[in-house]
Amino acid sequence: MSAVSTSAERKLERRRKVRTRKTKGRKAEPKPGHLDTPHLCLLRAPSVSTQPRPMKRLITVATYNVHRWTGLNGRGSSDPARAGFVISELGADVIALQEVMRSHAGDDPLETLAEALGMHVTFAATRVHKKGELGNAILSRWPIGSVSMLDLSFSRIEKRVAVSAQIPFESGVLDVVSTHLALADRTRHRQVRALLEHPKLQSGPTLLLGDMNSWRKCPATRALEKGMVGNGTEFPMSFPSARPVLALDRIYTSGVKLVGIAAHDSPAAQRASDHLPVVARIRLPA
Repeated sequence: MSAVSTSAERKLERRRKVRTRKTKGRKAEPKPGHLDTPHLCLLRAPSVSTQPRPMKRLITVATYNVHRWTGLNGRGSSDPARAGFVISELGADVIALQEVMRSHAGDDPLETLAEALGMHVTFAATRVHKKGELGNAILSRWPIGSVSMLDLSFSRIEKRVAVSAQIPFESGVLDVVSTHLALADRTRHRQVRALLEHPKLQSGPTLLLGDMNSWRKCPATRALEKGMVGNGTEFPMSFPSARPVLALDRIYTSGVKLVGIAAHDSPAAQRASDHLPVVARIRLPA
C-alpha cells in the first residue's frame, strides 16, 4: 500500500475518533419545529411543469458527497453554488447526494439547486445540525412516484439514514437508494444487512448509491458484493478529491446492467468537496 493511501486511511480514522469525542455526552439542540430524529422532509417537483422526455434504457446516474457545501477542507463558508456547478457538469439523469445541508434560515440550497436544474427532489434528514438539517437527497429528471426512508442509526454516536425514491419507467419502477454509511466497521456491516433485507432492494431494478466509507475489503463490502452487482467492479478512487486514493463513493446495482463507471475529476470538482462525484452509465431492463 502506498504512503498516500495510508495517509488517507489515517485521515478517515482521525475523523472517526474526532466525531466520537465531539458527540459523546453532547446532544445538539433541535430548532423549534425541527425533528431531532431521522425523517423524510422534502418531496418536490420543479415549479415549471414540463413534459419530461421518456426514460431511455441507457441513462446516466451519479453519487456525490457535497461535504455540507463547504469545499475541500470543510472549514470554508458554505457555498452551494460551487458544488451545484459540479453537479451541472455531470449531465446525470439521477443523482444521489450525501452530507446535504438545508439551512434553518434563508433559501434552501437543495431546493434552489433542484429548481435550477429542473429536477425533482427528495430529502431525508439524518440529524439536526446547528446550521440546519443534514442528510441525503435524490435528484431525478423524471417524476418521483413515491419515497421511503430507512433509519440506519445503529450507533448512539452516528445517526445514519437511507432515502429511497421510486421512479416509474416504461417497463416498471426503478428504485434509487441514496445513503451514507458509518465509519465503524461493525456498524457499517449492520447497516448493509438492513439495506439488503429491505423490500425496496429486493423488488425489482435497484440502484444503491452513496458514500459507503469502505476503503478496504470488510464484512460490509463483501455483503454488498454478494447481495448486489459489484463483485469484480473496479470502483474509481474518489477521496480525497485533490488526490484520490480511496474508492469510498460507489454505485451498486440489481436488476440493471452497469455499463461503465468513473470519477468526475474536473478542476471544479477537485475544489468543491473532499469527495469527487462518481458517475455511471446503466442499462435498464426491456
